[in-house]
Amino acid sequence: MFKRAAVLVVGCGALLSGCGTDLEKENQEIISNLVEAGFQAGDITVAEEGVYVGGDALVSVEASREMLQSGGASAEQYRTTNVVSTSLVKKICINPTATFNSYSRLSQGLDLAIQNYNALGLCFTMVRGTTTGCNATIVATTAPGMVYNSGFPSGGRPYGTITIGTGWNTSPLDTVEHVVTHELGHALGMRHSDYYSQVISCGTGGNEGTAGVGAILIPGTPATSYVNGSIFNACLPPNPTGEFTSTDITALTYLYRC
Repeated sequence: MFKRAAVLVVGCGALLSGCGTDLEKENQEIISNLVEAGFQAGDITVAEEGVYVGGDALVSVEASREMLQSGGASAEQYRTTNVVSTSLVKKICINPTATFNSYSRLSQGLDLAIQNYNALGLCFTMVRGTTTGCNATIVATTAPGMVYNSGFPSGGRPYGTITIGTGWNTSPLDTVEHVVTHELGHALGMRHSDYYSQVISCGTGGNEGTAGVGAILIPGTPATSYVNGSIFNACLPPNPTGEFTSTDITALTYLYRC
């Protein structure tokens, strides 16, 4: 399922106070910003890569600062305050690493995920690989095991990396398509549709946090979630199709259709 760091927020003193390296100081600021923005401490984890919320969304220091600046009232679900600016971004290059390309099922899943987004007729298109005219780049990379993670937009551009575990290479293609599509959605600013209670899709877990950035209801989408109700549920359904649900399409087209 989703990446869970073994070290919790308070793993280096109180909210990492007293930690010595620049990276640890940066993590401390991110954690402080997330807590101030309203995220629950129990849903913030720290790994070697950085600070995660909701299990699979990596938060940069810039994004955490924007969360505090954005303000605004939170409602229920679907998007963060930070989204992609359609005036800045018209074409997104999805650039898989050589290692990613060496796993055939991951590579196929990436193609299908790109097709999912391009089929919606959004203000931006996604293209695989490095090409001319791209205003933003998302690198698709790998990690051992069954992890999958990404992050939130910053500066009007999508988060720059999605990571898919190599263990998914033996899964059904629809499952891999689901995982990649889900992580690209985080990079575009989509929150888990059941952020307020991961028990809905995971069978366990709590509230990932709300406040000004956490989970802003997109008009036309339901304020509650259910199993298989969204590709952005926190955990995989029993038999994923890899396709958007009707509410996913409503959410994405509201945000990003010209």
